[in-house]
Amino acid sequence: MSGTPRIAIVIVTYNSARVLEGCLSSLLPGARGVDLAEVVVADNASKDDSVLMADKAGATVVQLGRNAGYAAAINAGIASLDLDGLDAVLVLNPDCRLGEGSLARLAEPLRRPRTGITAPRLTSPDGHVHPSLRRAPTVRGAWAEAVIGGTLAGRLGSLGEVITDPERYDQPGPAAWATGAAMLISVPALREIGPWDESFLLYSEETEFALRAADLGWTLWYEPAAVVEHIGGDAKVNPMLAALLTVNKVRLFRRRRGPLAGFAYYLAVLLGEGVRAVAGRSTARAAVLWLVMPSRRIRALPGG
Repeated sequence: MSGTPRIAIVIVTYNSARVLEGCLSSLLPGARGVDLAEVVVADNASKDDSVLMADKAGATVVQLGRNAGYAAAINAGIASLDLDGLDAVLVLNPDCRLGEGSLARLAEPLRRPRTGITAPRLTSPDGHVHPSLRRAPTVRGAWAEAVIGGTLAGRLGSLGEVITDPERYDQPGPAAWATGAAMLISVPALREIGPWDESFLLYSEETEFALRAADLGWTLWYEPAAVVEHIGGDAKVNPMLAALLTVNKVRLFRRRRGPLAGFAYYLAVLLGEGVRAVAGRSTARAAVLWLVMPSRRIRALPGG
């Protein structure tokens, strides 16, 4: 990458009208310092005014015709772009708002050799920093989280998968993976890594993509100078989404590490969710049900 980066943005929507206008209005200030080539809204058959709102804002709309999931919409959005004329593509949730000049700050680390993905500092609307960075999942880490809890495990050395130490979020540097609400990917990395895995529907697709990138020698870089506001939080309160998140991370671990390590990881996750279910958490009860009864799991998203 040389000179002013030329960047396209792919926003995935599904009944997102409540938050999409704020996202779209943040793009021009957020893109100061880069050449914003195109904005694509990949829509998963929204029944609200998401498509109308995207059209009004001048975005290119790609309609999938069904709720095909986050990865499928990303792939459709990227497929609509002419990558030959781009340096990078920003994948963005509709409930995100770019901070002024954040794209230029995100693009700068992509000039480093084999740095293919950059992730911003994610903040809530009240300014709280989301713990968005992750370590690679391990059996040891899953058992630590089950026994002592994710918050404490995340602070103790390299035990927990979620990095909860606030000081880490003030320091730029590489990470195993990061939550996929906002992620800038270089075009060379996109071409080598390939499409996002659509089998996950929601959750773990960004984990799989980042870990596959690392397998190929690409680095994910966290850049705290780039700030993106993210509302988020549905998986914390929606039992179906929480269960899908939990099952998908077990599926991904088994796929990458094999049946023996996968079973040990499954038991650790089941224990942790079981403890929270006994404490009365409805999202954990749903996760336990899906973990022990595969027949209860969904095979398609609502509207899919």
